Amino acid sequence: MDSIFYLFQLIVLIFSIVIHEFSHGWMANYLGDPTAKYQGRLTLNPLPHIDPLGSILIPLLMFLSGTGVIFGWAKPVPYNPYNLKDQKRGPALVAAAGPLANLTVAVFFGIVVRILIAQGINSGIVVFLSFIILINIVLAVFNLVPIPPLDGSKLLFSVLPYSMRHFQEFLERNGVLILLFFIFFGLHLIFPVIFGLFRLLVGSNIFGF
Repeated sequence: MDSIFYLFQLIVLIFSIVIHEFSHGWMANYLGDPTAKYQGRLTLNPLPHIDPLGSILIPLLMFLSGTGVIFGWAKPVPYNPYNLKDQKRGPALVAAAGPLANLTVAVFFGIVVRILIAQGINSGIVVFLSFIILINIVLAVFNLVPIPPLDGSKLLFSVLPYSMRHFQEFLERNGVLILLFFIFFGLHLIFPVIFGLFRLLVGSNIFGF
């Protein structure tokens, strides 16, 4: 049963990440940049999006470690911001597309779970669907953290005044180190947002938070 559950987590994670990256590419293409389309990344087929480290090795190691949680990532969808029709808001719209897609998936399955619970169905299918919701909320909220290279940094930079360009350069230069520090020491800060959104969408204390 544990192996089936891990496999389910992995499949949900991969497809949720693919939806996330596809949405970036779709929005960029819609706004005038066909880079993702020309590189074969404007597709929901997982194969072009798979990153050997983030999509295979890291999830496999987490599975073997028995942590109970699987995490990973796909190859970022390439795009050229200079091709966008809206140079000012375009990068922010492309960045927002990924998290919004994940939230849309979470909302859809949240409605399904609420309907099932209202019909008195509170079996394993509700738990499995709830993990789809949770994984997509985690992806959305985590990617909205304003630290490069996460999507939230693009949204932050789109509203920062020119006078704060040095702060932007600092974040871009040290983003990876700051992100690692956040993952190890500050990840708990987004847990209330994740759990709050989950309770809002599901309307039931399924996982005890």
